[in-house]
Amino acid sequence: MPYRILVAAGMLLAACASTPEASPAGAAAAESIPAVESPLSFLFGEWVGTAKGIGPDRQPYEVVQTERIGPMLDGHVTVIEGRGYDASGVARFHAFAVVSLNTHTNAWEMRSYTGENSGTFPFEITENGFVWSTPAGPAARMVYTATVEDGVWSQIGQYVPEGGDPVQMFEMNLTRTGPTGWPAAGYVVPPAG
Repeated sequence: MPYRILVAAGMLLAACASTPEASPAGAAAAESIPAVESPLSFLFGEWVGTAKGIGPDRQPYEVVQTERIGPMLDGHVTVIEGRGYDASGVARFHAFAVVSLNTHTNAWEMRSYTGENSGTFPFEITENGFVWSTPAGPAARMVYTATVEDGVWSQIGQYVPEGGDPVQMFEMNLTRTGPTGWPAAGYVVPPAG
């Protein structure tokens, strides 16, 4: 598994409830769509903060990290987009993920994309956040543990070798800045008549 997808996916999740906003053309239609109470609604909204870690070149990095998270398909799917910006404001990282319950296994999973890399990873909702993991070479995993409390999302990523001690490789701290209408707002509606 390329290291870049591990870093990208690790930089990808956020917290607290929001009220979706709809475009004027789709406002009435959006309000008529029923939504289930998503167990991930605590993530819905926009987030900004910092992410830092060790890059594939084994050098430390730090970026301004932004996340936007919202529901799709009546709340059965949670959609996530993360972007990391360097000190000059240039986007150095961009990732997208979908979190949903696999109805065949009754287990949560996250499908993550960044650049040409993608993967599906186990995802566990905890009392105050979530944990997900991905293979990280032979007999090792990257484990990402997030806590979300009072509008603050903190997450670490640890390299966990089989039979060895975990080594922290990633840390992210975000603050919820407000709600988002994404991705429900602005969808295409058929013309009247």
